[in-house]
Parts: sequence; C-alpha cells; structure tokens
Amino acid sequence: MSQSLLAHCSVYAHRSPAQPRHHTSASQLGLAFRPRFVQLSRPPASRTFRPAQLRVNMAAAQAEDLKIKTTSTKPIDGQKTGTSGLRKKTNVFTSENYLANWIQSLFNSLGDEVKGKTIGLGGDGRYFNKQAAQIIIKMAAANGVKKVLVGQNAIMATPAMSALIRRRKLYGGLIMSASHNPGGPKEDWGIKFNYSSGEPAPERITDAIYKYTQSIKELKTADLPDIDLAKIGNNKFGSFEVEVIDCVTDYLATLKEVFDFPTLKEFVGRNDFSFCFDAMNAVTGAYAAPIFVNELGADESVVKNGVPKEDFGGGHPDPNLTYAKELVDICWSDNGPDFGAASDGDGDRNMILGKKFFITPSDSVAMIAANADAIPYFKSGLKGVARSMPTSAALDRVAKKQNLTFFEVPTGWKFFGNLMDAGKCSVCGEESFGTGSDHVREKDGLWAVLAWLSILAKKNKGKKDGAGLFTVEDVAKEHWATYGRNFFRFEPS
Repeated sequence: MSQSLLAHCSVYAHRSPAQPRHHTSASQLGLAFRPRFVQLSRPPASRTFRPAQLRVNMAAAQAEDLKIKTTSTKPIDGQKTGTSGLRKKTNVFTSENYLANWIQSLFNSLGDEVKGKTIGLGGDGRYFNKQAAQIIIKMAAANGVKKVLVGQNAIMATPAMSALIRRRKLYGGLIMSASHNPGGPKEDWGIKFNYSSGEPAPERITDAIYKYTQSIKELKTADLPDIDLAKIGNNKFGSFEVEVIDCVTDYLATLKEVFDFPTLKEFVGRNDFSFCFDAMNAVTGAYAAPIFVNELGADESVVKNGVPKEDFGGGHPDPNLTYAKELVDICWSDNGPDFGAASDGDGDRNMILGKKFFITPSDSVAMIAANADAIPYFKSGLKGVARSMPTSAALDRVAKKQNLTFFEVPTGWKFFGNLMDAGKCSVCGEESFGTGSDHVREKDGLWAVLAWLSILAKKNKGKKDGAGLFTVEDVAKEHWATYGRNFFRFEPS
C-alpha cells in the first residue's frame, strides 16, 4: 500500500480473515496548500496546478467586475468539522454569521488553490438549504471561485455530487445535508465539503477549516442578486458564473456505466415481479421516478413518498426497520412486493427487503460482493473489498473464499475513498446501512438498490413468467449456505 494512501488514514489490510493485520498510524500533515502536498490526496498525475501568481491574477480580475463587500466578524465556538461535515440544529446555523464564518473559513483554508476553479453545490432538500445556497454562492464569488454548478432547487444527493465532481472534473463541491437526521426549523442542518475525486474532505482540509474558525475576523461577500434556483440555465455576472443544472443527469450517466439498464428494464417488466421504493420524502425522491419509472419502465406506484420536502414530511429519513415502518408494513403484508428498498435524507444509505424478509447491512455488502458478476462494471473482477470495523465479518468470508484482498478501516467513508483512489477497493460497506463502490467516493443508496435488482435479474434469467421467482430470501439463504452466516449477539451486562 502506498505511503500517499497511508498518509491520512489508518487501514488494516490482509488477504483473508486468517492472516495477520498490518497497521500503519496516521501521520500529521501540514495545512498549507502547496503543489508539493498533492500526493497526499491523490496520485500527482490526476491534478494539474496552475502557478500561484496566475491564480491570484485571475481572482483579481474577477474582483474588478464584482463588487465585494467585507464585513467584520468574530470566532464562534463549536465549528469543528467531523467525519461527515458540520452538523448542528438549524437555528444554530441561522444565527448571525454562523454559516458564513464556516464558509469563509473553508475558502480561507483552500487559499489560492480554489481561485479560478469550478465547484458544485446542492443538498438533500431540507429546510434552510435554498437560503444557504444563496449565501454560499455570493461568498464563493467573493473568494475567487470562477463558477458554481448548483442543483435545481438546491437539490443534489450526496452520491450524485460525488459523481458530478468526477464527471465534470470539478475542484470540489459543497453538500448541504444532515444526512439521515430530521429536517425543519427546530431540527438538524449540516454542511460538508467534498474534494476533487468526489471524496469527503481529507483531514488536512477539515483541520485547516477549524483553525480558521478560531481566528476569523472578516467575511467576503459579492454584491449579487439571488439566483432563481428553480430555473435551469446560466447566470453570468462578469467573469463569475452560476449554472443551475438538473440534479439527475450526471448521476444517471454514471449509473448507466455501472449497470445494464436494458436487462434491468426487462426484469422489472416481468408480470410476476413487483417492488416498492420508499424515498422517505427525501432527496432520492428527485431521482426515483427518472430512474425506476422513466428508465426502467416501472409503474409510478412503485415510488412511495417520492416528493422531497423540507421537513421530510415530518418523518425521520433513516432507512431502517424503525423509521421506514411504512415500507416494512407493506413488505410484510400478505400481498407485499417481492422487493422493497428505501434510502435516507441525502441518498447515501439504503435498506433492502424481500417479501417478509430483511437483509442486514453487513450481509448486503457481502452478498453484493459475492454476486458482483451480475454487475457489468465489475466484469474484470473486484480489485478488493472493505468494511468498517463495527461491521460484521460476513464480507471477510467472501474475501477469503474468493481470494480477494480485504481491508478493515476506521469509521468514516473517506477511508474507503483512499483505498479506491489507490485502486485497491471495488465494493465496501458499513453496518449503518451504507454500501457503495468505486464508481463514486461516497456510499450510494440507489446504487445498492440497482445492485440488488441486478442480482435478482441474473438469478431469474431464463425463467418464464409465473414459473416462480428466485427471491431476495433465496439469495440470502444461498449465500449463507455457501459462505456461512455472521450475526450480532446482544449480551446483557
């Protein structure tokens, strides 16, 4: 494993569960953004740096055609960024300068590196996102960003942002989300920055942001009108540009490079197959109809709670047996669908159900890896597989039997991303309903749903309508018979 990979994560790597684990501790990195540090985030060939003076001159030229307002501020406690960004109650973020302080600290930490670049912006549709987007756009312009690509109505699922960054070769992107937590004026809000390979910001950036929040003195804002976020198109203000884009297009294009959509459409169209997807009034509601209905030909009725709402319809958008009870009740009914799935607030988590059957997250990633040949993207085989430390060893069993390189990493998706950037991991997952692959650098709820549909399509290939389906339960039992079964056991203290 390369030192560039190990520079900012601790990873346990071994060929199989029976072999010893090798541990390398994380090193402390400098905070200055200089070309000599590029290898710490990704291979040098994948990033081209402009000379610093040229970037400064470009930013100066942009400032000349924009009116920049500088206002004084002071540090606010509690702005340390965690593994998934900064999350607080909404009324904290809406208090004076709280969001602005963090955004300015982000741009301060990025320094000249971000000037003249294009970034993405979007979120899960929760309360305050649209207002926050206007603040962020104006501050981006004032800090030398050349262009902002923002999702229509400020909508952009977390894995879709990762796909957008990678497809459009953006410098990075800001995601407004508190993930699977409730939304609303009295609920939660959050924000995070994803870097140039679509991965959550590395520690050298998050540490720098926190350092600046402790000493910040001024905010920079461009004097711009609010952007009509409902209207797709370009908005130009001198050399600065804001483009409102469809949030589905780039993400769908990425998924089509992973899955065989014609085969999935044929399977979904079977008369003896039924399924239900619960978007939980969260961000995947914007993607469910375009993918399942428009692309795969499913009936509109398969999508439940498909309209993103600022308060997620008053629900808790966490796809598990407790909070996705409506879907659970549907799947456990006598006439329930053959396949059920749900995703969370920002679209990166998933739950998989069969008819009166639940697939645990730890089993799901193992079963996807074991059946990877059902997904065209993996036609050359898996580079490796990985799980977080709290996740069960079901994936370990697959790795051992298929002789795959296996990794166990600390909690935090950025550690999976490091492995992916090093070409060492294809499929990964965690016990908290997160599953993904190296098509993006985030866990991906809809990817997991399509992966399971691909498995079912392959298992039922050649079967005539009405001949009896190979079900989700059959996939699980076949897997356990082949690899064995892992489970968690509660032991009272």
